[in-house]
Order: sequence, then C-alpha cells, then structure tokens
Amino acid sequence: MEENKELEKNNENTPSNFILDFIDEDLKEGVYDHVQTRFPPEPNGYLHIGHAKAICIDFGTAEKYGGKCNLRLDDTNPTKEDVEYVDAIKEDIKWLGFNWDNIYYASDYFDYIYDCALYLIDKGLAFVDESSPEKIREMRGTLTQAGTESPYRNRPIEENRDLFAKMTAGEFEEGSMVLRAKIDMSSPNLNMRDPIIYRILKASHHRTGDKWCVYPMYDFAHPLSDAKEGVTHSLCSLEFENHRPLYDWVLKAADIKNPPRQIEFARMNVNYTLTSKRKCLKLVNDKLVSGWDDPRMATICGIRRRGYPAEAVRAFVDKIGVSKAYSVIDYALLESCVRDYLNEHADRAMAVLEPLKVIIDNYDESKTEEIEFDKNPNAPEKGKSTVTFSKEIYIEKSDFMLDPPKKYFRLCPEKEVRLKGAYYIKYASHETDENGNITAVHCTYDPESRGGDTADGRKVKGTLHWVSAKSAEEITVRLYDRLFNVENPSDEEGVSSFADNLNPDSLKEITDCKVDRSLLSAKVGDTFQFMRQGYFCVDKDSDENRLVFNRTVALKDSFTPKK
Repeated sequence: MEENKELEKNNENTPSNFILDFIDEDLKEGVYDHVQTRFPPEPNGYLHIGHAKAICIDFGTAEKYGGKCNLRLDDTNPTKEDVEYVDAIKEDIKWLGFNWDNIYYASDYFDYIYDCALYLIDKGLAFVDESSPEKIREMRGTLTQAGTESPYRNRPIEENRDLFAKMTAGEFEEGSMVLRAKIDMSSPNLNMRDPIIYRILKASHHRTGDKWCVYPMYDFAHPLSDAKEGVTHSLCSLEFENHRPLYDWVLKAADIKNPPRQIEFARMNVNYTLTSKRKCLKLVNDKLVSGWDDPRMATICGIRRRGYPAEAVRAFVDKIGVSKAYSVIDYALLESCVRDYLNEHADRAMAVLEPLKVIIDNYDESKTEEIEFDKNPNAPEKGKSTVTFSKEIYIEKSDFMLDPPKKYFRLCPEKEVRLKGAYYIKYASHETDENGNITAVHCTYDPESRGGDTADGRKVKGTLHWVSAKSAEEITVRLYDRLFNVENPSDEEGVSSFADNLNPDSLKEITDCKVDRSLLSAKVGDTFQFMRQGYFCVDKDSDENRLVFNRTVALKDSFTPKK
C-alpha cells in the first residue's frame, strides 16, 4: 500500500509512462512513421474497472500521437460470445469519452487467418495432431521438464493439408484433432511448445453463423489481426508477456512486413473488487447482486450506474500511471478521485435520509419563505437553488439528542443551532409515542437570525440541513458500500460460495427519505451532493411516482473492512 500513499502524496505529478518512451524511440529510429493502436476485448462478458485502464492507454496513446485506435472484438470463440456483450462494450468505451476510428471483428479476418494457417502448413510449420487433449497436455511438459514431440509432428505436408480441409468440412468431432504450430518442444517458454492454433468448434457464430466449424486460437488470431489492421503498437496487459515470443513467431512465420510491436503493462488490480468474468457471472446467477450493472459491481456499467463520473475514472487511471510492476491499488484512491470531481461539479441539495419532524412553535403556520443557497460554491456561475421554509420541517434523527455527549454541536436542550440558509432555533419540548420514541421536536426560532447573522453577533457551531414538510417529497435512497469485506476476495478462503467474503452492509435501502419537491425534475444519472451526507445520483429504477437515488460515495471514507 506504500505505492498508493505515495500517489496520493504526489497527486499533482503524472507518473512516467514507459510505453511512450518505447514509441518515441520507434518513431525516432524510423521503425514506424505513425502510431496506430487497438482495443481488442473478447465479447464474452461485461468490461470492468481493469479494462478502463486498457481503454485509456490504448485510446489515449493514439490521441497523444495524433494516431488512430480501432475497436476490435476478438470473437474467436463462438461458445462464449454474444451480441449483448458487443453492445455493452461499445457503450462503455463511449461513456469513458473515447471514440474508435474503425470497428472490426476478428471474425472479419477468418478467411485471411485460415489462409495463413494453410501457409504455415505449406512451409512445414504446422501439423494436424490427432492426440487427445489430455495427451497433448502431457506432451507439453512442465516448467522444469521439456516437452515431447507428437507422433504426428512429422506428417507430410499434403496429409496435413488434407486433414485440415476435412476438419474444416466438419468431418471430425470436436476434440478429435487440432492444428498445431511446429516450433520447439524443448523451449523454456511453454507457449512455444507446438501451441494449438486451430480447433474444431461446432457452434454457431454470432456473425458468421455456421460458415465455420474450425476456429483460430487467440494467440494465432491476435497477431494476424493486428497486422491486418496495420497496428504499430500492440499494447496489452502483463499476463501476455510470456506470449510475446509466440506473437512475434506467428508474424515472422506468416512473412508479415512491418510487424506490430507488442508492449506489456501491469493490469489494474484494485482491492475489495472482483473482476473475474466467471466469478462475476456466479454473483449474478446466484442473485447475490441485482445484475451486471449492480452499483456494487466493479463492472464499468456498475460504477456508471452508481454515479462515478467518467472523468474521475480517467483521472484515477492517470494517477496510478503505467508500470510493469504488479501492485494492488487501494479502492479509496478511486473514491477520492470521484469525490474530487463531484465536489467541483455536483449541484448541492438538501435531503433528509432518516427524518425527524421539527415544529417551530413561534413561526406563523400560514407563512412560507423561499430560501436560497449556492447550487455549487465552487461554481458560482451555476447560480442559486431555491427551497421552501415553513413552520414544520424535517431534520435527521441523528441531529437531535436529549442527553448528548460532550462536543455534540447539533440540536439538544442546551444548544442553539442554525438551519442551513435559514434561522437559529432552540429546543423547547418534544413528543413521544407509546413506546417512548421521540416523534417530534418543538423549537423556537430567532426571526432576526436569517442567513446566520444576529443583532447581538452571537454564533453557533452547529448547522443542520433540513427539508420543509410543506414541500417535502419522499424518495428511496440506496446506501451502497463495497461488496466484499476482504481485500482480495478471489484469494480468500470461502470464495467458492462468496458468502464468507461478502460485506453484509454493502446495501441499505431507505424508503422514507425527504427532499424538496424541486428535486423531482432530476433525470436518471444526475448527480448531487446531499449536504452533510455524500454524493448521490438518480438511479434507472426511478419512475414518475418515486425517485430512487444511489449513494455514489460518502463525503469521506467510512468503510470498515473485516478484521
């Protein structure tokens, strides 16, 4: 966590970017005369916060050099891919503030990739293997033991051609044979030990339908797709570093001119989050969350629904920088970026989450006043908001105590408090129900104290937010917190069921919150600072009868992890 503390300490400084250093060197030496990147997600799930880093790097790098960045959907596995994910990926990229120059699919290149496979067969660099999947794994060897060659490795070229054609024609069952590259079974890099480059999958593809029953493996399709698009710099996460020799081998074996350069960076790992698509799907399927866009999820659509601004996410990515070193970023840094942005841009509003009625005994029952306050004190150009003041108002239950502790500066029998933008009030009496619970507080007000000034110049330490009973409307508020109460939910015992790692306080819903009716014009996605409460945004579950607000982030970090 020392890295995170240092980032926060020096948050004005942009961390160095070794990717740009490599690109600058390539341009200077004339390896390339322009920059073209791509963002290549597989459409088999929803993007998460880690992908936000890759998006910012891929698109941001192209922008810096006046180059192009394509969106390419690496749809080489029809059993896991869906149009739903394609649409979601497009939406997430646009929300983050980027636009692709072109959109492509790996499936656009299936004919080309297939021809490259034939080319490798003809060069004696690929062969059809009839070994079982288990046998192929066994022949691969281990990190300390070299692999063994397949008995089919030295098949004649014509025989490999014929068998591959029959695979393509659907004459063989799934798993019965594969096409493997012929590289080096004694290589210390397991990825170079005759990797599989084509397999049989008798599944309908979301774009090509039933045209194909053989599909390229990612490690074969990816470099060829990059080359086909004219990508100069293939930027990817560090897990592909050991795949780079294979990436380069494929390009060289296929006789690609001006091949792309692969550069790896450390992926974004954020504590208290889960990004594994398989495990996130389990959360959804087991109804532990409401869906992929549940505001507690680390998916981009989830944080968007929660009210995280795209600008704050991009600022977060900029702060953590680009490195090759594995690290875990503190989620609090992301929340800090969100607070910083919303503090400058979110309108202020008064909302009472747990209302307690206050009756001002000496205020005329027939009277109402319009109270003004700044929409945003950091943006005076936004002007003023106006709310109604009346004899009966609501304050937070926690803002009144009969027997308060020391240094309690809210409403109590011994202290005077100020109502935000309105008057000073003093406790007079209270009402209770049959169980002794306080149901209402009676006060008196000083008519000369509007705005916080009094004739005698006295000051008070406590200022309360409030909502007039005459103009109050009920809303539902969802108080979200982190979904997990352990830093690394994927690594903790009990992750198989998730039950031991879930934060039981990750969602609290309150249905009788009060806001001024002026807030009813808010639209889905609008974000506000509820004074003294935190930042909130309008949720898509809102309808004409009731607004639903999500707490985006508290005014300060209040999360308590599991001991």
